[in-house]
Amino acid sequence: MFFKRTIEEDIKKYLNSKETKTLFIWGPRRSGKTTLISKLASELGVKRYNFDLESDREKFAPRKEELEAIVKENKVILIDEVQNYPEATVMIKLLHDEFGVKVIATGSSELRQKSKDFDTMAGRFHEIYCLPLSIFEIFENLKPKTDEEKEFKKQLAERLQIFGSYPEIYAREELSEKERIDLLQYILDAYVLKDIIDIYELKNEKLAKDILIKVALQLGSEVSIREIAESLRAYPSTVSNYIEIFIKNYILIPLPSFKTNIRKAVSENRKLYFYDLGIRNILIQDFRDLDLRPDKGGVFENFIILELEKWRRLTNAKVNIYFYREYGGREVDIVIEDYKKNYTACEVKIDKGQVKDIFPLPHIMETITGQVYFEKIAAVLKNK
Repeated sequence: MFFKRTIEEDIKKYLNSKETKTLFIWGPRRSGKTTLISKLASELGVKRYNFDLESDREKFAPRKEELEAIVKENKVILIDEVQNYPEATVMIKLLHDEFGVKVIATGSSELRQKSKDFDTMAGRFHEIYCLPLSIFEIFENLKPKTDEEKEFKKQLAERLQIFGSYPEIYAREELSEKERIDLLQYILDAYVLKDIIDIYELKNEKLAKDILIKVALQLGSEVSIREIAESLRAYPSTVSNYIEIFIKNYILIPLPSFKTNIRKAVSENRKLYFYDLGIRNILIQDFRDLDLRPDKGGVFENFIILELEKWRRLTNAKVNIYFYREYGGREVDIVIEDYKKNYTACEVKIDKGQVKDIFPLPHIMETITGQVYFEKIAAVLKNK
């Protein structure tokens, strides 16, 4: 089943405009980027160049005469996995400056870190994001009947908290539970770990996995780099570098502590959450029903934060997302700050319960529970 993605409207607007800046589509492997660009190639009648293949990379030598031949063959140039050719930035810049041709390139954002020439692209590109399926994308594609919406949303939240929302995991109804777990293990081993180890030339795949496991066991808690380093007998700088790579490659979501001039928050640590809970659960080897799990509160909190983060990326919303903690230990799970310094404070609870409103700045207060998570996320995001 092919799911229509939110960013298809952005791509359509780009293609129908006179814009010739390159359109980068960033996101983790297996999030649907190749499916999108293959569909585009078919609709436009052009070739999809795959930079996983050396033969395709060789066609894009940064020489005017060779690029001219590609431009003549393709009214729009589509490139998949552009991060595998860091020198591509010189070529893409030439396509913009010399030929004024539209280029759509998918990949991981490490191209910005790996290419010494990426800064020369300033003013020559736009960027959008293709992430694992969001709850709103799933709802719009499946469109349950009105009298079935409540049960649909309940089952949707449970399913995404256990198996995540990678398109090939969610959309393939024929998969058994064992097949879903095996596929998640494959994605973890072949893409989340091996791909990053290869791209960044990291020396220790076991350490990378162990760091992710440590983070996976601390959902909802502040993560201490030093404590993780000590427990794994690694240097704090090494652990920090690995975590930053996981963040840049859409595996981990950082949630910083909010600071105010009124009441300084005590923590310099961040909380870390996963872009996909299926990946988190395969790391700790736990696919039990949520009611049987002692970590269900942290899992639900991760679920809400990753949906907010997907929405922020997909819509290019001008907001920052934090947590807030006082010296006495009291916390606000989520603080959303827009660029006009309007604040929404959110408490995340699986079930209803008492909420203490402690955020010190003027704000709107929301409580997001398992019963009304869909409506509350939509309300929090409205007009942002």
